[in-house]
Amino acid sequence: MDTSKQPFRKSKQTFRRRPPIGLGDRIDYRNMSLINRFISEQGKILSRRVNRLTLKQQRLITIAIKQARILSLLPFLNNEKQFQFKRAQSISRTTGPRTRQNRHIPQLTQNFNSNRNLSSD
Repeated sequence: MDTSKQPFRKSKQTFRRRPPIGLGDRIDYRNMSLINRFISEQGKILSRRVNRLTLKQQRLITIAIKQARILSLLPFLNNEKQFQFKRAQSISRTTGPRTRQNRHIPQLTQNFNSNRNLSSD
């Protein structure tokens, strides 16, 4: 029989992924190599579905990440590029000429002065 006409068959070998947390790994705020695997590039904690963790492991990882943030071992947000970009924009805005003026303030003083003149008459 020609091999091109045979139906597609799945291989009998099962594909097993490596567990994200090994048996010897201790979930602790000091274990930065472990914690960094469960944080996105922006510094957010990845979901349990993405991490492939059990509920208990996810809770322990979340507590460890929060403790590391409080002790300044991890940043709360990791958006240095975005921060520098926003900072550059805000600096360029403040150094330019002011085009818009507060027009309502002189009107208020004029109204106040005109009311004052009317009440004195």
